[in-house]
Amino acid sequence: MSTGYWLGVDLGGTKILAGLFDDDLKLLARAKQPTSAAGGPTGVVANIVKAVDEVVRAADVDPSKILGMCLGIPGQIELGSTRVKFAPNLDWRDVDVKPLLPESWRWPLIVENDVRMGTYGEFAHGAAKGARHVLGVFVGTGVGGGMILNGELFTGFNGNAGEIGHLVVHWRRGTELEGIAGRKYMMKRAKEILDDAPKRVRKEWKGVDLAGVRSSQLAEYYQKDDPVAVQLVDDAARALGAALGGLVNFISPQVIVVGGGVTGALGDTFIERIWEIAQRYALPGAANGVKCVSAQLGDDSGIVGCAAYAKAHLPAAPTVPTELAPAPAEVVRSEAV
Repeated sequence: MSTGYWLGVDLGGTKILAGLFDDDLKLLARAKQPTSAAGGPTGVVANIVKAVDEVVRAADVDPSKILGMCLGIPGQIELGSTRVKFAPNLDWRDVDVKPLLPESWRWPLIVENDVRMGTYGEFAHGAAKGARHVLGVFVGTGVGGGMILNGELFTGFNGNAGEIGHLVVHWRRGTELEGIAGRKYMMKRAKEILDDAPKRVRKEWKGVDLAGVRSSQLAEYYQKDDPVAVQLVDDAARALGAALGGLVNFISPQVIVVGGGVTGALGDTFIERIWEIAQRYALPGAANGVKCVSAQLGDDSGIVGCAAYAKAHLPAAPTVPTELAPAPAEVVRSEAV
């Protein structure tokens, strides 16, 4: 029997994943809820509560035995607090999560960036397990990243480390990597391309809601050699490769893990193309021995990373039965170095 349990919650732009893990970080229960960002922070947190309650019930765990929780949020986090400075996909600005949580939640909490937690999951239990220097790049709706340096999550001076999607890859235009490789921005470019495409090409996309295109749909078009999809995917691979080549020169990672919905849908050939291009931009010998691999944990990378990070950074102090517990414990966030 486990001596305690850990919660990992991955808050995405469209869905919330929650996982309950034992002290060996074995997944006991998993739940999904819609994010429903239109409901604002209160509505989103209500769905987080539903997901957490579901996994606790499913695993039949005494809440007093939960030792801690980490919540991964797609945005900028204020170091040393539970405050979200900016989460664009949620339309959150300066939102403190702590007052929105149930008073019955007695366990301590860490709030972190979701992609950093995905990177931590692959570092702790996935494709980069055993490595000391890891770069995580997750290509989905946008492009996010995380870094493990000397075996520790690196957040930087003011908590913005890892924001690879906002690297400027075209300095004259100010074009960011995410503006080329993120699915949301690919679809905006798809409209521009289609507006000037031959009729036979436009016909293939007739009736398609570009704003609602999923990664799997993009992959289907790409696999059919649709010229619009081929251009979008090749541009994304080239931009990602150029960025990764520069980062190989800059931080010298041991393992680069590429994940996210777009990557998962396009498969290993997409990663191979990215790495082929990255090596062109790397200094002589800089890419020797460096591995560029697909994320292993899929959608679970975030919840695994959150639970593992909570266990590594929260004190596993004994808990007391709920009826004997004092006032709700202070919600804390650990700073990594």
